[in-house]
This record gives sequence, C-alpha cells and structure tokens, in this order.
Amino acid sequence: MSVKILVEGSPGNTYLLLGNEAVARGVIESGVSVVSAYPGTPSSEIADSISLIAKEAGIYMEYSTNEIVAVEVAAGASICGLRSLTCMKHVGVNVAADAIMTLAYTGVRAGMVIVSADDPNCYSSQNEQDNRYYAMLANLPMLEPSNPQEAKDYTIEAIKLSEKLEIPCFLRLTTRVSHTRGPVRFSSLMEKKLVKEFVKEPERFVMIPSYARERHKTLLKKMKIALEISEKTKLNRIILNGSEIGIISSGVAYNYAVEACKTVNVDASILKLGMIHPIPEKLIGSFIKRFDTILVVEELEPYLEMAVKRIAKEYAPETRIYGKMSAELLPRYGELSTNLVINALLKILRKQYSNSAFSKKKDVKTKIPARPPVLCPGCPHRASFYIINKVTGRKIICTTDIGCYALGIQSPLNVGDMLICMGASVGLACGASRALNERIIAIVGDSTFFHAAIPGLINAAYNGHKVTLVVLDNLTTAMTGHQPHPGMGVTGMKALGKRVMIEDVARACGAEFVAVVDPFKVKEASKILKKALSVEGVSVVIFRRICSLLEVREARRKGIKIKPYRIDESKCTNCMVCIKSFGCPAIQTADGKVFINDALCVGCGVCSQICPYGAIVPSGE
Repeated sequence: MSVKILVEGSPGNTYLLLGNEAVARGVIESGVSVVSAYPGTPSSEIADSISLIAKEAGIYMEYSTNEIVAVEVAAGASICGLRSLTCMKHVGVNVAADAIMTLAYTGVRAGMVIVSADDPNCYSSQNEQDNRYYAMLANLPMLEPSNPQEAKDYTIEAIKLSEKLEIPCFLRLTTRVSHTRGPVRFSSLMEKKLVKEFVKEPERFVMIPSYARERHKTLLKKMKIALEISEKTKLNRIILNGSEIGIISSGVAYNYAVEACKTVNVDASILKLGMIHPIPEKLIGSFIKRFDTILVVEELEPYLEMAVKRIAKEYAPETRIYGKMSAELLPRYGELSTNLVINALLKILRKQYSNSAFSKKKDVKTKIPARPPVLCPGCPHRASFYIINKVTGRKIICTTDIGCYALGIQSPLNVGDMLICMGASVGLACGASRALNERIIAIVGDSTFFHAAIPGLINAAYNGHKVTLVVLDNLTTAMTGHQPHPGMGVTGMKALGKRVMIEDVARACGAEFVAVVDPFKVKEASKILKKALSVEGVSVVIFRRICSLLEVREARRKGIKIKPYRIDESKCTNCMVCIKSFGCPAIQTADGKVFINDALCVGCGVCSQICPYGAIVPSGE
C-alpha cells in the first residue's frame, strides 16, 4: 500500500498500516509541522514515510546528522511555536541524552514528541537497552502503545500532553509494535499551530546554573501534574475483570498476557498501562488490593515490577508480586512470548495444562530457518574487506562500527576486532594504538562518519595516534533503508542540498594522507591502502562505490540487462580461494564443484580479479 494513504485516507475509514506508519499518520493528525530523525531500525519507517509525503502534508522533514542534532532541531522548532516530532532507535537516545536532560528543564512551547524505538532480542542492535528508564532519568512523561492503532492515537496524545505540560513527551515503541501491521482507524486532523515566533525568556531557555536550579523545581511541579493525569487517563485501564489473578502490563507484552489468559482459561484481571511514566500509584494500589497474587508482564527490565512492589508495601503488603525478580518467572532478556507468559501463569497458579495445539505451538520456532544478515552479492564492502585482508595479511587490529560493515566479522572475511557503538571505532583505535604502539585500522561507514566519527578523527590527529581510518562509502545509509546523508547532497525531502565531501572533512580534521579509491579496482585500491598504512601520522582511505542494491535497481530502471559471471570449468582447479577468502553469496558449491548462481550474481566482477587461475569470466565469454 502506498504511504500516500497517510495523507489521502479519509477520517472514519480503516487502513492496514505498520506501527511505524501509524505513528506517521499520528504526526499528520496531530498537526506536527517539523519532523527530524536519524535512521535506525526499528524506527526507520516513521521518518521514511514522512519523507515521502512531507511536501503534500505541509511538513518540514529532515534526516539530521545524528540523534542529538535531531532532538535539537525539533526542540528549536517547538520553542518557536511549531509542533514537532523526532524519532530514533533506542541507542540513538544515548546520543541525544545530553540535550534531552536539559531540554526537560527548559521545556517547549508547542507539543514535542521524542520517539524511542526499543529492540528487545537485538534484531538489529548491539544491545537490548530498556529506554523506559530514560523517562525516569529525564523526568519526562512516557506513553507506550501496544498495537498500530494505539501507535497513531498515542502519538496524538503525546503531542497533547506535551503541549499541556510544556515539556517533551516520550513515545516508546518496540520492534513488534513498530513492525506489526494492523488495522488503524483514521481521525480528523487537529488544527496546526502556525504562529511562528520566538519570545525571549532567558531565565527559561538559557540554562546557566542559577536559572537551571529554578527550572528543576518547575519540572518537578509539572511532573506532579503529569502524575495526576496518569491516575485519570483512559490510557491506563482495566481489561478483563476476573478474580483468579491480577496482571499488570504495558506495550506489546500486554498482548501476550491477554492471549496467555485466553489460551489456558485463566480468570484474570489485567491492568493495562499506556502511560508508563509517571506510574499511576493510586490506580495500581487500588488494583493490587483486590488480589492475593499479581503477575507483572513486561519485556526486558523489571521497570514496572519494581514500581508495583514499592506501591504494594503501602497498599497491599501481603500481596505476592511475581515477574522477573525474585521468582524469575519471566526473563530479563529477549522478547516475551505467549508461551513464556503461559508457563509463568501455570507455575504461579500451580496448574497443569495439556493441549496438543499448545504443545505444537512451542515447536514452531525451531522449524523456522535461520536468516542471518549477510553482505549482499556485489556489495562493495566485501571487496573492501578483502583488500584489507590482502594488504595486512590479517595481522593488523581492525576496530569496526555499526552498520552493514559490521557484517565484515563473518567468515570468510573475519574483519572486525572491536565494536561498541557508532563512531567508537575511531576512539577505540586511538586507545589501542597508544597501548600497543602500533598502527590500527578503524572502519566506519559514510553515514557513520558524519554521525559520530569526526570527533574521534580530530582526536587521532591532534594526539598523534597511529590510526588509519577506512571509510566504506556506499553513498547511502544502507542498512536502515537507504536514507540520505550529508555526503550525498540530497535531503530528506528529496531536494538538492550541499554535498559535504568526506575527503574534504578528513583533511580539515588534520589527516596527513587522504585518498579515495574504488574497491572494485582491487590492485589499485590495495596499493593505496598500503601507502596509507605506511604514513607516519593519521591517514584516511575512502572506499567509494554505490550500494549494489541501488546500482541494480537503477540498472533495471534503465532497462540495462545485468550480465552475471560464470566459472570456466576448463580453468577452475577447485582451489576454493573464491569461497575461502571472498565468500560472495552468489558463489556456491555443489558436488564438490564451484559455480555461480546467476540469479544472485550482479556482475560486479570482483571475484574474477581474485581468482588465481582466471577461471571466473563474464557470461558469454
């Protein structure tokens, strides 16, 4: 379905949307004028959807260089009277936290929403961080939807709440909500705030210590009002009304709780929390007084469970509270499932349940084939990693980074010895080079270079670290969905912008040697990398080649037929160099012989350059 339905759909009608698309519709319905983001799965489709319809919807949309800039852009617009929304994945909030913590003090004038898309089970992330704690840390309200309809509705509620309290409001999503498709009923549009002005108020918006101390008090008063709202809001409500056990849940975990109760016929009452900070203490207290036993169902950390136990001491000290802590009935890692909640309920209630359908359901997961992420056929990064191995003999430490290039750790490439977060490869390389007194290769992507690598590069040059920065530039932000970045010269609204060249920035940062090479020209690129590694100071090599997915897509659009390569069996010795050192998915084996799957081959020709016997040739030769 075209995302244009987000603008063209009629109020009162129902449409099938992803949770992220539903947030985008919520942006339109709530009269948001400015959207800023740094792409990151599972949040990407929010900004991507807005990007495609921004002009039509009268919205300014941008992909900012990183998450803290995205928050600052949204905040600046909101302080000047325009409603705004900024979205990012959970680890992006770490980058933005410096701004968020003080923005809570200054507050905003028009509604502002900060979307944090968390990723339980690390489907596309380096950790399972639970960002509900950021709401507590920053003293900001947080809403958490459980399905696409609520994703839209809660976006609107978050704007309203932010505007009422004049502080930003968090909207927490998780992968299952972001990427679930469900029915969403559209509502009419709120009137936009179009009065754009900045009223000077330095005691509020200039956070020197004397002003900050007063604004902290103001924030605490606002959160008392938020608590009163949390106690009364319809976002917090009792679903089902049984007497056997009480369940407290929020977000997607609520869905598992409902299904579990229905599956094993448990007569439960479920308190569903849509506003999860501040916690509605009186509502929870009155709920838990009704039961001898409470099960708290939530993903990752025992955020709700700790609050419920604290509240129970005052309201119902004899009530037994179960969840992730003492009894460890539910895990503190990974995603929840209906089966996990069923097993917890059966243990608590000491029930037996035998059902063939339930037993088969438990086995489904083991029958699904694994689909690990891999570098695509023709990916320029594979050629770059091959060149690094060829030049270094795999003897140099390589720090790597977040993105497609993190897949270099897979066999047979095995490039990547340290990985923490975006841009950290450069700082890690600085420390390792100083500790070992040897040259280290730091690997980043093009979008990551602009996002977070520049300070590390300046640090390397300033402090004289033996670092060679390798930038894998495939001219897009590939892993999150091919969003633009400053090195492309195209904005989030598809307009031409200033193209910022990585090589120019690298020279300005103090690099002694900077070169741009095409990784598909293996011999030439190898010579340049060797030279970069011999430089005394900091060197930068930019391996620039467009993402193979974009290249193939453009070729098909132009009607250009892709010519795959093949194995010349008269020359092939089955030495397996192409398999053991390169490992392109299009190069496969059957009955002990190598062949190229022409359905996968994109005709890049790199494999023909690495075959020692010249046995890989274009089809037709």
